[in-house]
Amino acid sequence: MSRIGKKIIPVPDKVSIAVKDSKVTVKGPKGTLEKDFLPSGITIKQEGKIVQVETASQERTDRAKQGMVRAIVNNMVTGVTKGFVRELEINGVGYRAELTGKNLTLALGFSHPVIFPLPDGITAAVDAKQTRITLSGIDKALLGQTAANLRGKKPPEPYKSKGVKYVEERIRTKEGKAGAS
Repeated sequence: MSRIGKKIIPVPDKVSIAVKDSKVTVKGPKGTLEKDFLPSGITIKQEGKIVQVETASQERTDRAKQGMVRAIVNNMVTGVTKGFVRELEINGVGYRAELTGKNLTLALGFSHPVIFPLPDGITAAVDAKQTRITLSGIDKALLGQTAANLRGKKPPEPYKSKGVKYVEERIRTKEGKAGAS
């Protein structure tokens, strides 16, 4: 029994949802999101300011799809009303970030600067110390993938924790080699 799939999605004012075939379109004050993903056996019903995701059968796979569709549509509604934010932190001597237009220029200890182009719909801000990057956007999946790609440029290593990490991420450091006397 999908508990998440059965929950209703409240639609705030200034937000409209349209479903045509397998395409779901959500328009709101921050922008418009379109996804072409509706699996077979799943329907979306809208009654006033409430949206409900329903399934044709009670099979396990259909209930799982129902929960997935409900979560995606709810994220779309949240994205066009509030938006999403993901913060990353750069640790290391000389490691820094700089925003130049639609590109992030990163100094990550390589012999060359790493240029990271931001996808459309994602904006970035770098703090004054140039060690904290704040990514924001309305599409949660695109924001998460962009943050993961940025972290992948220099993941934190376990000995000195140098690299790019999420702000809330905890790095378990290993003990180094025991020094020979």
